[in-house]
Amino acid sequence: MTTWDPTQEPPQVRIGPVGVFLVLFRGVILASLIFGGLGFLLLVRLVERPLHGVQRPWTPWIVQGVCAMALIVLGIRYHVEGERMQARGAVVSNHVSWLDIFVLNARKRVYFVSKAEVARWPAIGWLARAVGTVFINRDPRQAKTQQALFEDRLLAGHRLLFFPEGTSTDGKQVLSFKSTLFEAFFSERLEHDLHIQPVTLAYHVPRGQDDRFYGWWGEMAFGPHLARVMSVGRPGAVTVKYHKPLRVDDFPHRKALAAACEEVVRSGLVDHRGTCAAG
Repeated sequence: MTTWDPTQEPPQVRIGPVGVFLVLFRGVILASLIFGGLGFLLLVRLVERPLHGVQRPWTPWIVQGVCAMALIVLGIRYHVEGERMQARGAVVSNHVSWLDIFVLNARKRVYFVSKAEVARWPAIGWLARAVGTVFINRDPRQAKTQQALFEDRLLAGHRLLFFPEGTSTDGKQVLSFKSTLFEAFFSERLEHDLHIQPVTLAYHVPRGQDDRFYGWWGEMAFGPHLARVMSVGRPGAVTVKYHKPLRVDDFPHRKALAAACEEVVRSGLVDHRGTCAAG
């Protein structure tokens, strides 16, 4: 496994006049897109909620459309490999950046699982609640309550998505998967009918940029990172590789399932880097 020091951040790059223009131009469009989409989502939810309750047959399409357009505004091309899972269950992925939220929502209707603190963040917390994010508290005393919440959402047909690494990285490696959240999928209440689909995210940085350009981790501030992403004229790209879903009942316990998912996600990143090197 690659040794990684999260305190080592990529070098700061000065944003020139053209970059400043791109930040302002893209920033206005992105803000209008996100908050305009949110307003429309909330209006639709006023009708959707009394008719369908926890199920959301309409509003995820709004989220998906907004995220796909946001990637265009940010200048990030999108490539997909593999087939999206149709079975009931969850999705797990490596975690590189705040960009992952747009990338993973752009082609698949999913509901993110996030730490409870995010719900209290200004603006971001509000957005997360509006799109149906599942918030969890890391307090072990609430494990049973959280498992029941997972079960309710899965039984409602939601595909939950979480990042088992527990943190974001520079995108060059996959950290060890924490197995705690996998426990919920071994519940008798879920009728032995769940699958987990591993997904590998591989970012291609714009030409001339540090190969950690899209990574956002540690104590890196959100605002400056967003500005750097928007300031680049040359487009970057991301490859989303959907691996074959794993049937939960094929594994004896959560640790075995977590380890299998980790191996698949890491192999996807290794294969991608090997292909890029060969090219």
